[in-house]
Amino acid sequence: MRLRASGRAEPEDVWLRYADPRRWPGWSPQIRAVHADRKRLTAGMSGEVVSVFGVTAAFVVESVDDARWHWVWRVAVGPVRLRLSHRVLRRPGGSATELVVEGPAVALAAYAAPARWALGRLVRG
Repeated sequence: MRLRASGRAEPEDVWLRYADPRRWPGWSPQIRAVHADRKRLTAGMSGEVVSVFGVTAAFVVESVDDARWHWVWRVAVGPVRLRLSHRVLRRPGGSATELVVEGPAVALAAYAAPARWALGRLVRG
């Protein structure tokens, strides 16, 4: 599944919203809290995301490219495994973000609407 959102936020600001997991609940309404072993997004970072419904998802960050504003992580909720690849792009008048999610079709279908909403908030100026 590939999702994209564009907005007025500067791409550097969007990247900083990704790079600090403590900021994720501010733009991703389905996230209540993030507990991570590091304060900044880095390869090998692990932790858990707590949803507003109390569901906890364990995660491990695979890679982070600060220069290209790209990062990849794996998330597990019970037996469901997802791989998410995020990218920030510079656009005239702002930025865009792209998310590619790999996983079971039923999980992708359930995640699509909240992810679209969160991405729109992420790039909002």
